[in-house]
Amino acid sequence: MPEKDLSSRLRFYFIVDCDSPLPLDKQVKAALLAGATMVQYRNKNFKTSDFKTLETLCHLCRTNHVPFIVNDDITLARAVGADGVHLGQSDETHSLARKILGEYAVIGASISTLDELSGTELIHCDYIGVGPVFHTATKSDANPVIDPRGLSEIVRMSPLPVVAIGGINAGNAGLCFSAGASGVAVISTITRAGDPSGNALALGAACGCSPRLLKTPWTDEFELIDRMVTTCASSAKSPLLKVPPGDDAALFADIVNPVFTTDTQREGVHFRRYWQEMDEIGKRAVEITFSDLAASYAKPVGLFVNLCIPAETAEEDVVDLYRGIDHVLSLHGAALAGGNLSLGPLFTLDLFAAGEGSDIFPMRNAATPGDGLYVTGPLGLARSGLECLAKGDFSFPGLVDAFKFPRARFDAADILCANGVACAMDISDGLHGDASHIAVASGVSIRFEPKLLAIDPQLAAYCAKYGLDPARQVLAGGDDYELLFACRPEVFEKLSSALPGACRVGSIVSKQDQLCLGAPEGTASYRHGRRETGNHG
Repeated sequence: MPEKDLSSRLRFYFIVDCDSPLPLDKQVKAALLAGATMVQYRNKNFKTSDFKTLETLCHLCRTNHVPFIVNDDITLARAVGADGVHLGQSDETHSLARKILGEYAVIGASISTLDELSGTELIHCDYIGVGPVFHTATKSDANPVIDPRGLSEIVRMSPLPVVAIGGINAGNAGLCFSAGASGVAVISTITRAGDPSGNALALGAACGCSPRLLKTPWTDEFELIDRMVTTCASSAKSPLLKVPPGDDAALFADIVNPVFTTDTQREGVHFRRYWQEMDEIGKRAVEITFSDLAASYAKPVGLFVNLCIPAETAEEDVVDLYRGIDHVLSLHGAALAGGNLSLGPLFTLDLFAAGEGSDIFPMRNAATPGDGLYVTGPLGLARSGLECLAKGDFSFPGLVDAFKFPRARFDAADILCANGVACAMDISDGLHGDASHIAVASGVSIRFEPKLLAIDPQLAAYCAKYGLDPARQVLAGGDDYELLFACRPEVFEKLSSALPGACRVGSIVSKQDQLCLGAPEGTASYRHGRRETGNHG
């Protein structure tokens, strides 16, 4: 989870109290209704019979987009699908937690003194919990009180966001924030109060958190499908869709040169809900799928979406997803033609699109020596935007938007088609990797010309900040969805005025020992399964 986003998530950190007479689900609901931004399950006497309750709490938080953390137990956090784990000084190592829970898990560490801070390896941690700041009766083995001055000293020395804990309530939370804490963690001020809901609301107000209405998970497949179809008004407007969703299959009017493509978007691999709103996920999924049609000089006609969603997913989230889908369908004059809905452990969209092709179907095997290699717009932005999200660096909004809001280049496809360009594809896995596909199919090699690469100003600034090579970002980055094409230089000269963002990136040469020449050593585009490159959006 990005640090900037994490800091806001730490603001009102609620920890369940297994010794309170108030049932755990009521504790969590009171905290969530009051605006809690993170919830931790802490049970020192956990038994296997407690797992169902743990799972219920985890699902309740996930339905309402609140990170759920498990205290002490890495294996338990993995088993329930928690967002992370919080570890004390005597618990398992943070490096092991990172290895087991993954790159994007939230990992917290408990710190009570400056000596503990200096003696704790924090490279694998995302935040530290510091306390007790005030006297607390909740934890019998608590360390000595450090008071706000001690908290301030640790905050000053900490490289990570700090959550204050211990004896905190609505009356003294402000002292913790004044000391520099990103958030406060509370237990008894809610769980052992005469008015838990009232105390939770007061604490939420002290944290600057707004109350929320709790979302409810979907429960009825057919009712949800009806809402999804109703949300996609595009399906009722398409002249090419004679029978819209609702029957066993869709009926299309005659399509000249039918073109089909498919794509998958999987949570944790292609998108993360902490980084994108649900409608943004829907928009991105459709644009990415349609990009293959654009690269085939085909106009989108219909879209089928097979949706797999966990049981705890809020119905309104699915509706928002389809609002985003419908937005892109309407933008491109296409229709939702059908799909399927199923229950599953992981949020996944499988998309299948139908399009109507032109008289030219561009092929990867149509490049010949002497051609130039060109792209329709700047590259490397989306990859860098994904890295910004992972770093929590939001100072490059153009890069972040390039990742979150790709667009299928139908406008460029029309121009390439009109000029008879017969070799084209979209750039999804990176210029280096996608150019190698053209090289293999055409039996040629590619000679990149880094001096010709157009470097976007924000990309240049990002690379300067983090000591990166802009050419490598352009060549290795993926998810840009610009079009890559090969043609004679005189053809490019003719069409370039209609494509002002297009530029030359290399040349097609006779087959050499290497597919791609002129790239910085070690340049490699993303491939699923090549784990050393990390997850990709």
